[in-house]
Amino acid sequence: MTATFGRFLILASVLVSTTGAFIAYAAGAKRSPEGLRWSQRFAYAFAGLMVLATGVMEYALITHDFGVQYVAHVGSTQVPLWVTIVSLWSSLEGSILFWGFILGIYIAATTWVNRNEHQEYMPFAIGTWLSCGAFFSFLIAGPANPFLSVSPVPLDGPGPNPLLQNHLLMIIHPPMLYLGYVGMTIPFGFAAAALLRGRLGQSFLRPLRASLLLPWVFLTIAIMLGGWWAYEVLGWGGYWAWDPVENASLLPWLTATAALHSAIVMERRGVLKGWTVTLIQASFLLTILGTFMTRSGVFNSVHSFTQSSIGPTILVFLTAILLFSVILLALRIDSLEAEGRIESAVSREGMFLVNNLFFVVFTFTVLVGTVFPLVVEAIKGKQMSVGRPYFDAMVVPVGTALLFLLGVGPALPWGKTNRKEMLRALLPPLITGAIALIIGYAFGIRNAWTLVTLLFGGYAAHVTFAQMWLPLRQRLKKGDSFAPALIDAQLRRGRRRFGGYVVHAGAVIVFVAIAVSSTMRTQEEVTLARGQSTTFAGYAVTFMGTEERAEPHRQSTIARFNISKNGQPVTTMEPRMNQYAAMREPIGTPAVHSTIGRDYYLSIMNIQGDQVGLLIINMPMVGWIWGAVLLMGAGGLIALIPARRRTYVVVPESAPTIDDEAMA
Repeated sequence: MTATFGRFLILASVLVSTTGAFIAYAAGAKRSPEGLRWSQRFAYAFAGLMVLATGVMEYALITHDFGVQYVAHVGSTQVPLWVTIVSLWSSLEGSILFWGFILGIYIAATTWVNRNEHQEYMPFAIGTWLSCGAFFSFLIAGPANPFLSVSPVPLDGPGPNPLLQNHLLMIIHPPMLYLGYVGMTIPFGFAAAALLRGRLGQSFLRPLRASLLLPWVFLTIAIMLGGWWAYEVLGWGGYWAWDPVENASLLPWLTATAALHSAIVMERRGVLKGWTVTLIQASFLLTILGTFMTRSGVFNSVHSFTQSSIGPTILVFLTAILLFSVILLALRIDSLEAEGRIESAVSREGMFLVNNLFFVVFTFTVLVGTVFPLVVEAIKGKQMSVGRPYFDAMVVPVGTALLFLLGVGPALPWGKTNRKEMLRALLPPLITGAIALIIGYAFGIRNAWTLVTLLFGGYAAHVTFAQMWLPLRQRLKKGDSFAPALIDAQLRRGRRRFGGYVVHAGAVIVFVAIAVSSTMRTQEEVTLARGQSTTFAGYAVTFMGTEERAEPHRQSTIARFNISKNGQPVTTMEPRMNQYAAMREPIGTPAVHSTIGRDYYLSIMNIQGDQVGLLIINMPMVGWIWGAVLLMGAGGLIALIPARRRTYVVVPESAPTIDDEAMA
């Protein structure tokens, strides 16, 4: 009964989304208000069907209805309730259903928010969204159907992938990633609507930019959570390995970040309209490519799903979307006329354009390194891999240049600037950069790229914090009191601007923390008997013995270590080895002791009687990455809050006044 009802809901969603897409496109072509209203109803109906279908699947999982194929595949009566709930996205079919669920919510929410606005664009946008919904509904109804029946009905199931049971971050990371990935459908629909309508009006920039910024925030946090999960679970002491599926999440983030920056120039100066639309389309295409990488089985990755039959179907959809985007750009990009122009390369808008070019180079570099082995295997039948040396050699210089532009761009004014103004803006931050470099050198940093990162990071930090509080300082100079000036200049009128610089502040910290943690990491492998000690990175580590612990879904061997420094106890650390019924080999869970400056990391390599093989890692500044990325997300959310409406005009010359644009 449950499986039948679920299949009915998915088939209904295919019909509703397909019909709604045709109605929406027809309403856009005929400029029909009644057609728009009907397309809105179909958008709400599609969302309702996807939410209901997902609720049916969660009910089947929680009640252990093993007559449903997906429940029989990932369900188990032996796992905790939270594991049962997150089993929805633990395997291929459920993850596609979860995609449809989030897509439906995005479509309904955006349609509702804009129900009385932008009526010349909304039919085409809804039509594009529902077309995407029709594809994913078809995918759920056909190759990735989670509602198939099982006969005979098994008494129990194996449970989800043990790696997903090994840390609570699996509750947060996949939904965040889906909110970022699926959310890119919304700005893609808006961009397609602008091209189909043949214009991109000033009033339409706000929803276009907001619809891109929200999934960008989710994707930013999701990438960080994925790195944190790898760091806390996989036991190798790293957080980014240039894994193909890791790269798949990074690629759309890079193009979306570039699009957000070019959207600022578009809003402020009336230029780069076609370029912004192109970047938005590329972001959506890269999410579909990432979906193919994750779910086709063509890449071997700890993050990817197993071999499946949906790879060719997704590849066909990717090809169709690519052709649709290219044809639309070829026919209509000239209609998005520029209302102004970039008058000087040495200006804020000029640096934004250079920033965009570096983001595109970054994206292309990662894309080539990720896809090239697959192309070689398809053509020559030879397996090969592109490893960390390629990415480090190619990406580190580009990333360092982006950090430099993070400081230079905001320091320059809009429009033309003379030599005196340029030097006055660009030279003072060099002092802060030099101080940061000297401090790093004094603490033992000798890697050339890390020292350059500290120099540019100090430079960018100086500019970021100076610009962040500039409106407040100007109001205080005029004689305003602190509290009213703070509320009005920073948090009310300048909210977008302030949020953008909060994002920049977080980005500077991330750049520096990645450079320091990557080059200053030290590690040692030791074998300790019970009661034996070793000293590493200033800490004494004493092995106190092991403990066996049985849980419903796993059997754990926990090793206990006392950590002391200068004879004083610091903490007790308990790395473990977990044995799951579905895995022949145990899965380790490292223990991490975090301080403000560094992490002390213990990972078990093996346990033999009263002896333990241990990997000890000293990782400086890694915790700063997690906090800084959350700061970036917070800045993005601040920038999303609607501020007092303001009218922008295209100014041919630089304006020294404070503007309210977001910087990210």
